Amino acid sequence: MQILPGGTATFLLLFGLFLGAFAVRSALRLHRVLRLVRHGEHAEGRCADRRTVDRGPGMDRSYVTEYVFAFRTRDGRDIEFTDHAPGPFGFDVGAPVRVSYDPAAPSKHATVAGPGAWGPVVMPAVFAVVLGVFAVGLLAGFAAMRGLL
Repeated sequence: MQILPGGTATFLLLFGLFLGAFAVRSALRLHRVLRLVRHGEHAEGRCADRRTVDRGPGMDRSYVTEYVFAFRTRDGRDIEFTDHAPGPFGFDVGAPVRVSYDPAAPSKHATVAGPGAWGPVVMPAVFAVVLGVFAVGLLAGFAAMRGLL
């Protein structure tokens, strides 16, 4: 019984495109974080809260730790935001952090990436490279099965 039309070749194509989409998404996240670190405004902030969030039933790790950071912009607005993968050891509540942000939209575009917190840079880079390599391999396998290589 054949589940997909085209069998293995179709699977390689679809799964390669699926992984490629996640690799591109991670690469875009990496680009945005690096742009903020290099060209954004910088402010002193702090880890405002560390909370455990339930991801719902059916997940292997159903609970994840989420870090909330707070800072004040140059024009005096108080901003809180969450950042992805702050680091392997996380932050204590109240710990000082360096925040890089976009002054046009500080609540949407802010990160703690930088000295002492390279997690927001390392994690998207690892995902982009690893998933990108797998995607290229799967798509090369598809091309080889179709006689395109």
